[in-house]
Amino acid sequence: MEKVAFVENLRLKFPDKDTLLFKDLSVSFYKGEKVLLLGPSGCGKSTLLQVLAGLIPHSIEIPMKAGNMKIPEKWGYVFQDPDTQFCMPFVDEEIAFVLENLGVPREEMKKRINELLELVDLRLPTPHVNIQTLSGGMKQRLAIASTLALNPDVLFLDEPTAMLDEEGTKTVWETIKQIADDKTIIIVEHKIEHVLDFVDRIILFNDAGEMIADGEAETIFHDYKNVIQQQGIWYPGVWDDYIKNRLQRPAFHPQTEVLRLKGFQGYRNKEVKIHIDEAVVYAGEWIAVTGKNGAGKSTLLHAIMGLIRTDGICTLYGKTVRELKNIVNDIAFVFQNPEFQFVTNSVCEEIAYTLRLQKRTEQEIEATVASMLKMFHLEEQKQQHPYQLSMGQKRRLSVAASIVNGQKLLLLDEPTFGQDAKNTFALLELLEKYRRQGATIIMVTHDEQIVEHFATRRWEIEDGCLIRDELIVSSRSSGAVLTV
Repeated sequence: MEKVAFVENLRLKFPDKDTLLFKDLSVSFYKGEKVLLLGPSGCGKSTLLQVLAGLIPHSIEIPMKAGNMKIPEKWGYVFQDPDTQFCMPFVDEEIAFVLENLGVPREEMKKRINELLELVDLRLPTPHVNIQTLSGGMKQRLAIASTLALNPDVLFLDEPTAMLDEEGTKTVWETIKQIADDKTIIIVEHKIEHVLDFVDRIILFNDAGEMIADGEAETIFHDYKNVIQQQGIWYPGVWDDYIKNRLQRPAFHPQTEVLRLKGFQGYRNKEVKIHIDEAVVYAGEWIAVTGKNGAGKSTLLHAIMGLIRTDGICTLYGKTVRELKNIVNDIAFVFQNPEFQFVTNSVCEEIAYTLRLQKRTEQEIEATVASMLKMFHLEEQKQQHPYQLSMGQKRRLSVAASIVNGQKLLLLDEPTFGQDAKNTFALLELLEKYRRQGATIIMVTHDEQIVEHFATRRWEIEDGCLIRDELIVSSRSSGAVLTV
């Protein structure tokens, strides 16, 4: 079989890290193969994709050494963070930019652009829409459409559906499977249930970036299940195994009002994008905000935080939000894109930043930072620049830096995307611990398992409106009363 990409004896080292990420790693990929790179968050899966595409070290300057390697002649790449690959400000211009470079005649472009948008189910009133007005999931669809426009022989897919709802995820993978044919597709994906019937081969890594298995999916999950569980990697049935061993959660009975919204609206470009007739949130609640991509879920959180123009009533502990001098002292906010909130040059300084603003003592800052690094499994990355982290590590850092102040209301925009199983469950357990201590969580999520097993209440958003507000009674509740 023809090798379309390979690397031999790869060694790579990130600045400010003492150890190599890869130690003489050799791996080959063949024409038409569909391969899943599987491993814990931060093990180097995305980095390996970037090496195979030649992005490292030619576009991303990271010291590396390899005995021999082959980069595909015609390839396309979908990044974890779609914002990193856009070149133009508008949707149609982004795809046209690709088509132009391929020499597609101008008179054919409009039809081709519409076909590509339809292929990934990106529905817009007009293709000439500013990319920055799109939701994260819509951006992810656009990134895939732009990559497919290249008609590449080799596709590198780095969690292409991380920000998509369940329906969108299915649509995208159906599209990829339809165009796959004789293409070579190398995938990094935590939502493995959508690709297991598609991939020919799985390459399994441990947390040190060492390749520990390479074979068919059924063989890998059967022969290496113990290793996969120890490494905290997603596998079929992982949620069932987790729930079996999880303690029963107490029932919730609301008492103390935290947040009240009435006739509340949030605007983008003078247009109402979110409207809540009336909703009251109580201490100790875990509200899962669900809905399709672009429905207005993130916009709701932005409105509560005052990051966009609003009107109507929004009170926090009985005071209007506008009366609060510094809302971040009361509300912790985690953006959908973690890079939006990084302001320092190292992981440890990022966590320490808020504490320094509050003029805490150095001794207190050091102790708190050390505790958070351990809690969020970021000790080995403490001196790295936040932008050098994997997406899962960035997400954990964004949560750690946001909640370090001990705020009692947490607004979280998809905090578990890009995470392996171990860190997903660890983060959820940490949030549950805060909730039981009286904190309130409002979390945007597409994961129905989180809704079922952790949330106490669901808000469903559709077309910018709250259309469903219901309590969730877990079948595993013990019936105990939670007092907050």
